[in-house]
Amino acid sequence: MEYRELGNTGLTASVIGMGCEGMTEENYAMTAKMFDRAEELGINYFDLYASDPELRAAVGRALKGRREKFYIQSHICSVWKNGQYLRTRNLEEVKAGFEEMMQLLDTDYLDVGMIHYCDAMSDWDAIVKNGILDYARQLKSEGRIRHIGLSSHNPLVAERAVTEGGIEVLMFSVNPCYDLQPANEDVEELWADKNYKEQLTNMDPDRQRLYETCQRLGVGITVMKAFAGGELLGSNQIAGVSLTVNQCISYALSRPAVSVVLAGAHSVSQLEESAAYCDAAAEEKDYATALASFPRVSWVGHCMYCSHCEPCPQFIDIASVTKFLHLAEAQPQVPETVREHYAALAHHAGECIKCGACEKRCPFGVSIRENMERAAAVFGK
Repeated sequence: MEYRELGNTGLTASVIGMGCEGMTEENYAMTAKMFDRAEELGINYFDLYASDPELRAAVGRALKGRREKFYIQSHICSVWKNGQYLRTRNLEEVKAGFEEMMQLLDTDYLDVGMIHYCDAMSDWDAIVKNGILDYARQLKSEGRIRHIGLSSHNPLVAERAVTEGGIEVLMFSVNPCYDLQPANEDVEELWADKNYKEQLTNMDPDRQRLYETCQRLGVGITVMKAFAGGELLGSNQIAGVSLTVNQCISYALSRPAVSVVLAGAHSVSQLEESAAYCDAAAEEKDYATALASFPRVSWVGHCMYCSHCEPCPQFIDIASVTKFLHLAEAQPQVPETVREHYAALAHHAGECIKCGACEKRCPFGVSIRENMERAAAVFGK
């Protein structure tokens, strides 16, 4: 298993995490099976968005005796009412739901308390106005939540939350199809067939800016919907070209600020398939060729951080240099953390000999030599 720092939280999380979708199967017996295998695989992070009390109790039982081996990302504002799931912005319901959740999970604290499912600006306003954000801050001050998170599918709402609300962890939908779509308050627009019928060009700039903003602010991103609910893996997927599990995970982990991919699994074998990413060969993780073959989609001139351009004869890590360049250019001044990370690279843009070998390999027609010149000018070497 590979591990990454989760933003500025101080948590070192496995790059593969668990979603909770399949845990209800086999009359909730799957929960313990998933946690047993996750521990063996080195997975230490999971998300629990579901409010089903039977599932939460099953998770609590599965964690008994090994609570400290897992980071819990669980959702406040996701409550159980009248026998079904409800997303609520009623503070009293949120408080009662939180207390019930903690009792069922049989834990004194959450590593990440996730404000659940905010896709509209008016909804973020309600979270603030109704005292829910203040309540999350109170829970953090009491040590019952170690870090405050928020889940969203809307890059504009998410950016507002991380810049205004002190959100430390963002749960966000990341995959190469959703990244093409503009911000929308209706989540179903992300997978609507009609939105993939016409020509699409490059990543949506709001999504790119969100990832870069999170990187700059030290907000860790945990990824949901990396496989688009399985759509990207099947024969009838929205992309028009099938991707593999390894390609989807690799794409998500290459985005700025991403630390964990929460792999949806309905069986132990599916969890194992995602965890096998860490031992996969580089060619199995390569998503560039597949993305370049998407019908009606063009990433011409846009670096996808795929490293298809390498090896560089000067040993420059071209993808990392370009990523740091984009992070630097997104701000009036170069953030010190970006400058330090760039300086820590073994080789720098100024070492580029402009041979052009990288550009011949790039599937997306990126002007890499120009990027190296800009990086050398921005960072001074």
